[in-house]
Amino acid sequence: MALSNGASELKAGPSTQAAAGAKLSALFAGTLGPLIGLVLLCLALSLTTDTFLTVRNILNVLDQVTVLGIMAIGMTLVILIGGIDLSVGSVLALAAMVMGFVAHPDHLNLGMPAGIVTALVVAGLCGLVSGLLVTVTKLPPFIATLAMMSVARGLANMITDGSQIIGFPDWFTSLSIIRHFGFLSVTVGLMIVLAIIFAIFLNYRATGRSLYAIGGSAEVARLSGIPVKSLTNWVYAICGVLAGLAGIVLAARLDSVQPSSGFGYELDTIAAVVIGGASLSGGVGSIGGTAIGVLIIGVLRNGLNLLGVSPFIQQVVIGVVIALAVATDTWRRRAQ
Repeated sequence: MALSNGASELKAGPSTQAAAGAKLSALFAGTLGPLIGLVLLCLALSLTTDTFLTVRNILNVLDQVTVLGIMAIGMTLVILIGGIDLSVGSVLALAAMVMGFVAHPDHLNLGMPAGIVTALVVAGLCGLVSGLLVTVTKLPPFIATLAMMSVARGLANMITDGSQIIGFPDWFTSLSIIRHFGFLSVTVGLMIVLAIIFAIFLNYRATGRSLYAIGGSAEVARLSGIPVKSLTNWVYAICGVLAGLAGIVLAARLDSVQPSSGFGYELDTIAAVVIGGASLSGGVGSIGGTAIGVLIIGVLRNGLNLLGVSPFIQQVVIGVVIALAVATDTWRRRAQ
């Protein structure tokens, strides 16, 4: 009996290790190409600039991608189910304005905790409405979130009649300034923790795996017993909450909020997810890939700034990178 048990353990050992390795690789599925691209980009910038590989600049890149990274996590979930959310930039602005209006002494003056909670609730409701427009009224996600983009931006301007709100408590702004352990601010740490949580959720929880099934075929997923409409609503709501959280992080960085915040962020967010290997058709993508996509955009912008490249040319370069990423996705699907 002891020999039998020992033999079974020896057999189970390699299979268990293989299963663990498979799950670990799933966290970064389809990211080899983007990862190679990121390494080559860093190598090129390190050879053409003297300051790129300095610790100070690397930390600066992490600070700069925090807002984009948080938003991209939510966009990953939406794209996984075959959707799209064009409203995240406007929801970011609305949440930031709500927080400022509720918390600032010149307005309701209810304190920062109340402002933050209210902002997240409003952002989540915006996402939920987008989800309901998709699942109940059967609007295409593009149209539903385009409508929410306009509504949220209008509401953000209505709150203070287009004026910005300046000045928040020192403890709030220090969340993005003070580096704990010499390198990690609270806002960057928040992004990292969220990425880990959602990566585990997508790969180790049945609900997370269901999102891939919905993206593969919503009808097949429904026939398999997956609550497609309910999960779709939740995904859009979570995307909204994360956009609102990104707005709060941006407010901490700038020590101000304004209705024009987040303009164009939805395009960078979608680009980061697609560059990271996700498919706009749904069913393909990972948080690890999105993290690499976010870093590629952040490193590219940072490097172009260090090289003194015009912001207008930077827009062209980013556009070309997005086009190449989408084209690569199309070629990959055709090959499969």
